[in-house]
Amino acid sequence: MATYKSKPVSIGRPIEDVYARIADIAAYQKHIDALPDEARQKIGDVEFTDDSISIHAAPVGQLKFVVKERVAPSKVTLEAAQSPVPLKLIVALEPDGDSSTTATSIIDVEIPAMLRPLIGGKLQEASDKFGELLQTFFT
Repeated sequence: MATYKSKPVSIGRPIEDVYARIADIAAYQKHIDALPDEARQKIGDVEFTDDSISIHAAPVGQLKFVVKERVAPSKVTLEAAQSPVPLKLIVALEPDGDSSTTATSIIDVEIPAMLRPLIGGKLQEASDKFGELLQTFFT
């Protein structure tokens, strides 16, 4: 299994508040819809429902992640549905004092070692973009 972690992002809110917003997957759609066109284009084609996230990731195509685990207040795990390889997206939260939280997005994927150099950069980029997306929702 290969793991790709985003750079940790700091969110100026208590961990309980951050977890509550992250665990409420459907609420993200209205945030996406409210962003200016330039910001939405930067994020890409993403759709949120109660328990899933759908992302159009060229050249892979449509990826759908379904919530598999919620561990309050530290982690939300999503797994890819209908994926040719096992893939997880994890949002890990750590308190950074009483009024701040550090968030990291993690992609765990089972890919052959020989393919890692070919697609590892794209997976790292996806993890970093998801981390930026999290920070965007709290600013």
